[in-house]
Amino acid sequence: MRIPVGLSTSSVYPGGVEQTFTLARDLGYDGVEVMVFRDPVSQEIDGLKRLTEEFGLPILAIHAPTLLLTQGVWGRDPWDKIDRSTEMAHEVGANVVVIHPPFRWQRTYAEHFVGAIAERERLDGMRMAVENMFPWRARTSRRERTMQAYLPGWDPLEHDYGSVTLDLSHTATAGLDRDAALAMADELGPRLAHLHLADGIDNFKDDHLVPGRGDQPCAEVLQMLAAEGYGGSVVVEVNTRKMSEVGRRSALADSLAFAREHLGAGSLRPVPDADVPEDS
Repeated sequence: MRIPVGLSTSSVYPGGVEQTFTLARDLGYDGVEVMVFRDPVSQEIDGLKRLTEEFGLPILAIHAPTLLLTQGVWGRDPWDKIDRSTEMAHEVGANVVVIHPPFRWQRTYAEHFVGAIAERERLDGMRMAVENMFPWRARTSRRERTMQAYLPGWDPLEHDYGSVTLDLSHTATAGLDRDAALAMADELGPRLAHLHLADGIDNFKDDHLVPGRGDQPCAEVLQMLAAEGYGGSVVVEVNTRKMSEVGRRSALADSLAFAREHLGAGSLRPVPDADVPEDS
């Protein structure tokens, strides 16, 4: 089994989908994950098909617009967002839909969330991979405060999801150390359908660092997936928002090289020689 390494459109934000395809092709990625966002192209099946043909890269996953920042994308009905994302995934050839769990104030949506996801996955055949999240934390002058922001919860190990997306920046934000994050990946077993490759450190921010620049077991998880014949994709989802174009290319090239190095024989192809100057 060869494991494809893709590039998420969120790694190129505030750039759009077409810029993501351009960087993915230039740097040697195997495909793209599209987060449905405000960029109109991310919401258009025909536009996405055109890009896959033009750039010769597949769409590996569709990320449903269930984030806090995408509450207004495709209306307000979360089930409609998930169903439209699933339809889009089928149309563009992706084999997984990434979904965030409901927020605590979405009580009606959350009430039957686990069972409804399972039923949709059974009837449709698409892997609907619910992502691990984290408690929201803040520090006052006297103490740290924690709020459980998600229902039925942020930890997928506590719920009967058939498919899960593991995000290694979210494990850091949840306060998991290397051993605990690696144990989560191992315990998920065949339920692990998709990996968001990013690093992080234990703080209040969801850092999405270049893998190897935080304290999460990015290398160990990749090695485990390669050894166990993982059948999903690895998608780089790092934060380059404040970087220059040169810095972004360098960060994304480093992330791809890290993934290929630690996937070893499980990597789809070697990283091509790319002219990526260092950021000054």
